[in-house]
Amino acid sequence: MQEQTSIRISSNLLNTLKKFKDDNDSYEDVIWDFIEPHLEISEQAKKDIEMSKQEYKRGNFATLEEVKKELGF
Repeated sequence: MQEQTSIRISSNLLNTLKKFKDDNDSYEDVIWDFIEPHLEISEQAKKDIEMSKQEYKRGNFATLEEVKKELGF
């Protein structure tokens, strides 16, 4: 079982968090949604991003219209 803890926050912050919370979300989910974009990405992810950028520059990509046509939409 994962360790749990309580934190003290102001009612103002709680009310703000509630605005971002869906019925099925926990407050942990809401907090992670804010934190994740600020976490450092892995070296492998950086390499993958760079490779994707190079492929795009070479024209190795498909447009949305091409994908739709290929999938029969």
